[in-house]
Amino acid sequence: MEKRWHLILVLLSVATLLIAGYSGASWYLWSKQREFIFFPSRDVQRTPGDLQLQYEEVWLPVAGSESISINGWWLRADDAAAPALLYLHGNDLNIAGNIEHIAPLRRMGFSVLIVDYRGYGKSGGGFPSEGQVYEDAETAWTYLIRELHADPGHAFIYGHSLGGAIAIELGLHHPEAAGLILESTFTSIADMTKLTYWMFPADWLLNQRFDALAKIPLLRLPVLFIHGTADAEVPYTMSERLFAAAHGPKWLTLIPGGGHEDSADIGGTLYARDVLAFTRMNLRRH
Repeated sequence: MEKRWHLILVLLSVATLLIAGYSGASWYLWSKQREFIFFPSRDVQRTPGDLQLQYEEVWLPVAGSESISINGWWLRADDAAAPALLYLHGNDLNIAGNIEHIAPLRRMGFSVLIVDYRGYGKSGGGFPSEGQVYEDAETAWTYLIRELHADPGHAFIYGHSLGGAIAIELGLHHPEAAGLILESTFTSIADMTKLTYWMFPADWLLNQRFDALAKIPLLRLPVLFIHGTADAEVPYTMSERLFAAAHGPKWLTLIPGGGHEDSADIGGTLYARDVLAFTRMNLRRH
């Protein structure tokens, strides 16, 4: 009898330790989730000039804050009538880490505005949050239309990875845009968390959700989804799920062998052909 009680006490102690450890790990993930999502760098080592691209550095005041501005580059096309792209980058580094992403777009004839969210690169502000990056995307769109005089019907929102989820949120508020291009975009942070931290209740723990899958059916803008089939960070099946959930005009381009960062490189002609065809088809004529 005494041995049985001893065994029960040991098992209860182990269970208590396991529960305490699991609860502690869950609390840590909850409290540090922004640090698991955003990986900003203040080190801006390169500019489009390194790739022989002409550009203008721009500063965009954040509405409601006299002390915070976000930084970006404006790469104006030679043709004043060319479509404009607002490029929203992913969760790591800064605009300097995305030069190879915007260079092909500029060379295809687009004007491109790319900005850093607050806390990234030269942009002001502290560590970012979901709500703040949505605000920064809104600031960038307003600047593109009002200050750079882009015609909304000739302006597309381009989001890569996390930037795709931000682009969807922005597109919900701007049906006047010509369309969205979403590259290597995930369905939600909860789904991404489950890929690695499957043992934790991500749906309960997250307050930074970036729930693209819930929002995509609400869009009425044309959307082009682009994803590499060898993407090791965001499975291309997530773009397939987003595509299936979209109700408006939609296109899906899968890049055979493409990774998370190299759709233009690996896709080559396929990538350029579909981006150009999509934008030409969805320019709004006046």
